[in-house]
Amino acid sequence: MKLQRKNRVRALAVGALAVSGALALTACGSDDTTGANGGGGSAKASNIKCEGKGKLLASGSSAQKNAMDVWVQNYSGTCKDTEINYQPTGSGAGVTTFLQGQTAFAGSDSALKPEEVTKSKQVCKGGQAIDLPMVGGPIAVGYNVPGVDDLVLDAPTLSKIFNSEITKWNDKAIQKLNPDAKLPDLKIQAFHRSDDSGTTDNFTKYLKAAGGWKHEPAKKWEGEGGQAASGSAGVSSQVKQTSGAISYFELSYATSSKIPTVKLNTGAKEPVEATVDNASKAISEAKQVGKGDDLALQLNYTTKADGAYPITLVTYEIACDKGNKAETLPATKSFLTYVSSKDGQAALKELGYAPLPTEIADKVRATVAKIS
Repeated sequence: MKLQRKNRVRALAVGALAVSGALALTACGSDDTTGANGGGGSAKASNIKCEGKGKLLASGSSAQKNAMDVWVQNYSGTCKDTEINYQPTGSGAGVTTFLQGQTAFAGSDSALKPEEVTKSKQVCKGGQAIDLPMVGGPIAVGYNVPGVDDLVLDAPTLSKIFNSEITKWNDKAIQKLNPDAKLPDLKIQAFHRSDDSGTTDNFTKYLKAAGGWKHEPAKKWEGEGGQAASGSAGVSSQVKQTSGAISYFELSYATSSKIPTVKLNTGAKEPVEATVDNASKAISEAKQVGKGDDLALQLNYTTKADGAYPITLVTYEIACDKGNKAETLPATKSFLTYVSSKDGQAALKELGYAPLPTEIADKVRATVAKIS
């Protein structure tokens, strides 16, 4: 089944694919979670322009690992002289490594902080690092509760669960949200990321904005108690194998591991499921807050619109606008041109991610073309 799925994904990325329904942006921007580029693409060899030779090093967000795997596979299949080596070390580690000049670009689920932009000028000679949104999607809350395959939670309850204030699955707060469920007298095993993570940053921003989270949102986990695991693969694996477990990770990890996900009571008419389409409705309210060629976005975590799933993230590729190293610039531009193209974006939805909408995709492509 895994091989069949992999072949199907590759066929979608390599063969002709029509992706419909572009997501409208509020103000200047939003990253879409299902939105399309409008149109299909054929990732044929003639459509990928190979530039540069040798090894291109990059690291960061584990949220986009599954997307990167397909992108690298497709690109490397055409550009035989270039090896793309992307390590899913987590957003924090990826940004740190990039700012040390060790990688050509980084993946991060959070936009750069002002102090990081300032520091980047030491690496980007004559320029600075910029945020290029490349992947959008929902952060699913996966769980493993025997006998419960339909679970509704809200932001305040999730905040208490992940801060060790609610410790049993049959707690009254959970029962109130799930009156028909047979909730067991079972200890809650809450897992969080051990590494600095943009997924953690976005998840805790949601908890803070909508659920009264007692800590400041950050890439580093600040909640009390719980257990830690590395990367999205690590926490999703723990949920899969641990009775009573709950954690947060990108939808693609839940889908691939067949982990049930929480529906959110947001105040809308019905609880909202974690799907690409539902996340896109929330992301449609995002606004571009980056200046100039920086395309950082501000997401709305408190939407109550029907069918809008508010726990979302955008993964950025972080690169120098100017001052890239001569030996890596050609391959960096070539690879980022492909992943932001219609062909590169067409593979995302099948993986549980969101292709960029036309408006923001056009900006990303234009910006990548100017990288020097």
